[in-house]
Amino acid sequence: MLNIVYIFNKMKITIQNTDYDIDVKKLDLDNKKLQSLEEIANFINLQKLYLKNNKLQYLPAKIGNLINLKNLDLTTNQLECLPVEIGNLCNLQILHLSDNLLQNLPAEIGNLIKLEKLYLSNNKFQNLAAEIGNLRNLQILILVDNKLQTLPAEIGNLQNLQTLDLYNNKLQSLPAEIGNLRNLKTLDLSVNKLQSLPAEIGNLRNLQKLYLKNNQLQSLPAEIGNLHNLQMSDLRYNQLQILPNTILTIIYGIFMDETTYDIDELNINNEILIFNILTKKITYLPFTTKEIWLKKNISNYDIKLPFGCVIKYFDHK
Repeated sequence: MLNIVYIFNKMKITIQNTDYDIDVKKLDLDNKKLQSLEEIANFINLQKLYLKNNKLQYLPAKIGNLINLKNLDLTTNQLECLPVEIGNLCNLQILHLSDNLLQNLPAEIGNLIKLEKLYLSNNKFQNLAAEIGNLRNLQILILVDNKLQTLPAEIGNLQNLQTLDLYNNKLQSLPAEIGNLRNLKTLDLSVNKLQSLPAEIGNLRNLQKLYLKNNQLQSLPAEIGNLHNLQMSDLRYNQLQILPNTILTIIYGIFMDETTYDIDELNINNEILIFNILTKKITYLPFTTKEIWLKKNISNYDIKLPFGCVIKYFDHK
């Protein structure tokens, strides 16, 4: 086991045979196999602290003394919890905690009111502290590869959030307050257990990318047609039986199977629905659908076509 020895010499601290000025503003300790940080509080002027890929199992309470810290990277350690003093980092703007063993966040996380980016991927979160809703300046929240079953209603307080990534969790539903995220541009809900979406999803008027593949969705709310800025929607691997008529007002690029079809690429207008019904799960099409474009080598679909709708075939690589 590697032990870390701190040797004080006037205004410098020696860590693993390297001298660091005590007044340094940036400290890079990535890949040092560090197991403890007991003397970190001596770097009171730190603004950037990089501790990626170490062996830290805990943070000392004195971490809260680094009140000038703006960027803290603890990616790929062995952290199981955070001290409540983390909430003292009142100037923190970026916090990386991905690839740890965290199961929850302390309520004091809500004190980080200047935080703009929070990375929490590949941990063991089953829920989020309601206080996360206090992070009113948060723009990016990444929670990929966790075990989240629910989201707190307070998630809707994140008025400046632009990216919310919840890929590969265990979400069965979303709170209606998700519709309050009026500045959201990217929402990834792929690989969850969602059976439905709240009607309030239609309030996300600035949403550009919506990923919903690998869920258990059987239908989409009509309000999804309000997402007029949507550029990409991935609906693959669900149990969709009905598409609302309103979806035709927002289709730009839609994914319905292994192949991606871009409506603009085929010079087709918004009255035409493009997909490849390999699973034959779609049994109803909106009555406004005028044309369906399918691969030439696929035929005999069990679909009830709307009046006036025709099937066209194309080669697409």
